[in-house]
Amino acid sequence: MKSTIAFAALLLSATVPFTGAFADSGDGLAGHFQIRLRLLGVLPDAGATTYVGGVNSHTSTTATDSLEPEVDGTYFITDHMAVEAIAAVTHHSVHNSALGNVGSVWLLPPTITVQYHLQPTDSFIRPYVGAGINYTWFFSPKSSLVHDLHFGDNVGWALQAGFDVPIGEPYFLNVDAKKLFLNTTATAPSAQVVSHAHLNPWIIGAGVGIRF
Repeated sequence: MKSTIAFAALLLSATVPFTGAFADSGDGLAGHFQIRLRLLGVLPDAGATTYVGGVNSHTSTTATDSLEPEVDGTYFITDHMAVEAIAAVTHHSVHNSALGNVGSVWLLPPTITVQYHLQPTDSFIRPYVGAGINYTWFFSPKSSLVHDLHFGDNVGWALQAGFDVPIGEPYFLNVDAKKLFLNTTATAPSAQVVSHAHLNPWIIGAGVGIRF
C-alpha cells in the first residue's frame, strides 16, 4: 500500500507546476485536482497458447481474481477534459489445465487515461468516459514447478467509464470500471515452456474522493 501511495504521489507531482495558473482563477474546474481512494476488483479474462519444447500443448490457462486498494489522481485540463493516473499492486495465481497451479506473480499496472466529464459540476451524479494507455511490470514470480518462471512486461490499452456522486463538497463517492487489453509472454527455459498469454482484465472499483 505504501508503494502504491508513493507512486500515485509521484505521478501527481509531475503536474503540480501547471496548476497554479488555474486553481485560484474561479473560472471553473480547469487546473483542479481530484484524488480518490478505491477498492479494486481485478478480474482477468485470461487465456494463453502454451508451447512445450516448441510444440503447442493445446491446454487452457486461467488467472485468479484479486481485490486490492488503489490510489488515483485526476487533473482537469478544462472544465470537461481531465487526465487520470492510477497506481495499484495486484497479485494473481496462474492455473493450467495440464500442469495445475503453475505459479503466481505480482503486477504493477500504472494506467493513464484521458477523460471526458459529461456533467462535472452536477449536484447528483457526474459521469465520465475515458481511454488511455497502461504499462504493466510483472515481478516476484513464484512457482513450485520451475525455478526460472518469468513474465514479460508490456504496454496495453485501456477503456474507462464511471461516475462520481457528491456527498457534500468537496467530497464524493466514486464507481469506476476499466477494461485493459494486456498481453505477456511467460517463459520457463529449464522446462522449455513458452506461453503467449492475454490477461485483458476488468478493473472494477468503488471508493471515496476529494476535489480541490
